[in-house]
Amino acid sequence: MFDIDGILKALQTDPNARRQATTGAMAGAAGLAAGMLMGKSGGKLLGKATKYGAIAALGGLAWHAWQRSQAKTSTTVSGDYGPAPADKAFLPPPQDEAAHDALAQSLVRAMIAAAKADGRIDAEENQRIFARLEAMDLDPQCKAFVFDELSAPLNLDAVVAGADTPEHAAEIYAASLVAMDADTPAEKAYLQMLAARLGLEPTLVEEMHRAAIAEPSGATS
Repeated sequence: MFDIDGILKALQTDPNARRQATTGAMAGAAGLAAGMLMGKSGGKLLGKATKYGAIAALGGLAWHAWQRSQAKTSTTVSGDYGPAPADKAFLPPPQDEAAHDALAQSLVRAMIAAAKADGRIDAEENQRIFARLEAMDLDPQCKAFVFDELSAPLNLDAVVAGADTPEHAAEIYAASLVAMDADTPAEKAYLQMLAARLGLEPTLVEEMHRAAIAEPSGATS
């Protein structure tokens, strides 16, 4: 099975990644680790990904935003949403390994593309990332997939191709959203283009942004 949790955990547990994530730095292997699931909004998803798994956590963000966008009512936005329900289309059936792998690969591809969207990952940085990946305790096929995605030019068509259902389209956007801070014109433009290509309703996109940046209930500054 494609180990999306192992890939993200291995990147996130790098000490440099944790340190640079807290300072907002973005360079080399640690930079990509911080960018893949540790942007301003991604950091708030880390605990959920650890607890529920990356697919369930990202699916939860997309599902709860979907529910709010369909309700068309004013609600209090909270960052303490749970995982995607098992009986909804946001999660593959537990016994369907092929569906799990396809969605996991689509989400990792989306995260890597988003991390590259502003053009700050150059060839030298890629080599440092490769060295970090080589040291990870991951299945060779998982490593090869990440190597290939990092080496390939940014390809929005490939990212969008993973959206075989409206639910998966929302999850791909959610994965992209948490993989960047979206505070540069290039990043904002990338997300706008991605949302358009995925055919997402503006209200759904707005709700995902709200959910991603919302503090959990009871949080203090």
